[in-house]
Amino acid sequence: MTWRLHCLAVLVLALPASAAQSKMLAWTGHTMGTTYTVKIAGAAPTDELLAELRAAVEHRFNEINRQMSHYLPDSELSRFNRSTATTPVKVSAELAQVTRRALKLARDSKGAFDPTMEPLVNLWGFGPQKHTGETPADAQILAAKRRCGARHVRVTAGNELQKSIPELQLNLGAIGKGYAADEAARLLRERGHTNLFVSVSGEIVALGVRPDGRPWQVGVERPHYSRTRNAELIAVVPLSGRALSTSGDTHQFFRDSNGRVRSHILDPSTGRPVEHHLASVTVIAPDALTADGAATTLFVLGLERGLRWVEERPELAALFVIRNGTEPFRLVPSRRFPPNLMKGKKHHATPN
Repeated sequence: MTWRLHCLAVLVLALPASAAQSKMLAWTGHTMGTTYTVKIAGAAPTDELLAELRAAVEHRFNEINRQMSHYLPDSELSRFNRSTATTPVKVSAELAQVTRRALKLARDSKGAFDPTMEPLVNLWGFGPQKHTGETPADAQILAAKRRCGARHVRVTAGNELQKSIPELQLNLGAIGKGYAADEAARLLRERGHTNLFVSVSGEIVALGVRPDGRPWQVGVERPHYSRTRNAELIAVVPLSGRALSTSGDTHQFFRDSNGRVRSHILDPSTGRPVEHHLASVTVIAPDALTADGAATTLFVLGLERGLRWVEERPELAALFVIRNGTEPFRLVPSRRFPPNLMKGKKHHATPN
């Protein structure tokens, strides 16, 4: 099973090896077709504790996969997508909860976020079938758009999903990994760990402090289209008690037959990849599901509309990275975005 990589444009900055080894329990793994990282400050790094916590986190990830994956054919979501019935379908409370959140964001964003874009995602080659480098015909895009629309799906009070278009399909990839990061952090908190960092494909939850007593430091990667280039940071953000997500057009894309870059982030209003001067948007929010969905929303909205949208929501802060003519990038923070370190300078970091 794989979930498409939504973004991977953030790095947690490394502590000195001696401090990390003596004061932090950490591991990495694979889930949802991508990687995840967990760091717990103040925990004695024993093999027994690591095995116990890792098993609990990965068990929860597997549960979420079985509920919400659009790649696993026997997941709850895949079964709903295959069904052409327009009667309510009973699903788990977790799938119902995440779908409610997705539909609320669709309403709040006036359609800039849409969790029913699966037909268009597949048409553009960002689903299970790989892209061919060819741009779909206008008629194909129009036909796929007719099978989309968040207004055509609802969640009942009894945790049922119901669609009014038989061919409608949900895709929760733009918030699912954020939800997984939130769930991993919840499990660790319940076990008494209050200083922790969780990242699922760059969807981050950071609580408490690092072993040195400072907030976690999260690096925002300088956007680029190279598959092999080392990570270079454009900003570093202190993070504690919050979540962070970055959405951009450089980590999942293809070039069409004319050499034009086609991003995996689609504009629901056009059915086509987003085209504007934004390279990425980083969002800080109370939880990773919110940050994950808001980052996608703001990338679709673009700078001007996106700034207005985020400033109306006091729980959010955003950093827009813009391609800017002769200068490689321009950084535009919203009012509540924390002052970032290393702004406008070139820096390299090694992820740990």
